[in-house]
Amino acid sequence: MSKKTKVIIQIPCFNEEETLPITLQELPRELPGVDKVEWLIIDDGSYDDTVKIAQDMGVDHIVRHTNNQGLARAFMTGIEASLKAGADIIVNTDADNQYNAADIPALIQPILDQQAEMVIGARPIKEIEHFSNIKKFLQQFGSKIVRIASRTEVDDAPSGFRAFSRHAAIQLNVFTEYTYTLETIIQAGQKNISVRSVPIRTNKDLRASRLVKSIPSYVRRSILTIIRIFMTYRPFRLFAILGTIPFTIGVGLGIRWIFLRYVLGDMSRLHEPSLILTAILILLGAQLWIFGMVADLQAVNRKLLEDIQVRLRRMELGDSDDKISGTNT
Repeated sequence: MSKKTKVIIQIPCFNEEETLPITLQELPRELPGVDKVEWLIIDDGSYDDTVKIAQDMGVDHIVRHTNNQGLARAFMTGIEASLKAGADIIVNTDADNQYNAADIPALIQPILDQQAEMVIGARPIKEIEHFSNIKKFLQQFGSKIVRIASRTEVDDAPSGFRAFSRHAAIQLNVFTEYTYTLETIIQAGQKNISVRSVPIRTNKDLRASRLVKSIPSYVRRSILTIIRIFMTYRPFRLFAILGTIPFTIGVGLGIRWIFLRYVLGDMSRLHEPSLILTAILILLGAQLWIFGMVADLQAVNRKLLEDIQVRLRRMELGDSDDKISGTNT
């Protein structure tokens, strides 16, 4: 007997009384290849009528934060609630109706076909009119950096329109507070979770982005997020690169000092500043390499703890190996 499939569409919300009704009106209640579709709202400390609107419009599950905790935390709260509600596939979308809900079937199809465990909707960035040229460039550049860091082929890393299999969702952790989009992709690459991008459409802009308050702020926070992710998931590579720069410069200065001193025979000066700088740079590079090795050992412990966490989640949710891997029985 084949297992019935439940899809839960989750929407993080913070004061979305104006746009939430439009978003919910577009959401499907039936999907091809799916037995049941439910909606879930994460109220991230709203003080308007967001929750009342969700209740009036028949949202199946509502989870609430007593105060605003940010998009990343709201996302993870939704993932945990969806798993407890028995979701086999979790679809995440925004409350501002940015993403076209008619593309949800295309978004979940690779998971239904067992060709991917995480699917990200790729927006037509170049065609979005309300995106400035700078924002378009940053979106594409950021996606390229994430592709390198995660070793995945993701066309639109900042896209929040994405679907997760139950197996993938159980393994997710988000440590950053700013946004979940970049970190979950890099995690997927680290944990060998298969990721795929599918082209999607976008709707007319209903309100200004709350995540991108200004381009300088967006750039600064995105860079800090990427650096923190590298330190968490690829610490040795990060510190190896950082350490190689001063070490190489120091070695170069050292060779220059030896050349001047013993090859050219310049005995008139000791070139002490160069020698001191050489020693400082070489020591700095070596220390950064040592930091990298220590951080790498800590990363091993983190992976072990994450494995334990996944096992505990599975026990709490009552999931068998067959259920979380998506095998039909």
